[in-house]
Amino acid sequence: MSIFSYQVPFMDGHNGDFSAFKGKVLLIVNTASRCSYSRQFSELQQMYEKYGDQGLEILAFPCNQFNDKEPGNNTEVAEYCRSQFQISFPILEKIEVVGRSMHPLFRYLIEEAPFQGYDLNRKEGQWMDTFVKEKHPELYQGDGIKWNFTKFLIDRSGNVHGRYETTVAPLEMESVIQVLLKNS
Repeated sequence: MSIFSYQVPFMDGHNGDFSAFKGKVLLIVNTASRCSYSRQFSELQQMYEKYGDQGLEILAFPCNQFNDKEPGNNTEVAEYCRSQFQISFPILEKIEVVGRSMHPLFRYLIEEAPFQGYDLNRKEGQWMDTFVKEKHPELYQGDGIKWNFTKFLIDRSGNVHGRYETTVAPLEMESVIQVLLKNS
């Protein structure tokens, strides 16, 4: 099974086929607009504006499973993200990324790119590691999504190239994205 086998739940309620993104570099992100990490929206938008015409597609999947930081229905989420963060990349339907109701796409992504831990050489990585272990130990176990703004980078052939945890800012991924965009 590849990423192109999955359906994309768009905000308007229809499911689109991931095969529509063949040949693009994808950055798939579970987002939450009221999370302190929502500051990453501005860098995501910068990347989209800079590399969208070269084949980068950013897909935001809102999720309300981490401290209720994505309240509201799909329409409210999209309107808030567009008005507060000036997002122009696709914001998809709210989904679940952990637990029994986890969207199959995220189950696939986790299998392809398991949790490798936070960068403990950085203060923010140390903080996030301690926070999740102490406040949400059930999330820390296993390879699942640990928090909002976990990012998965997919190459043009649909292969999962890497997983980047919450504490990795989008611009820190820019050199990797540039390489993937140059490769056919």
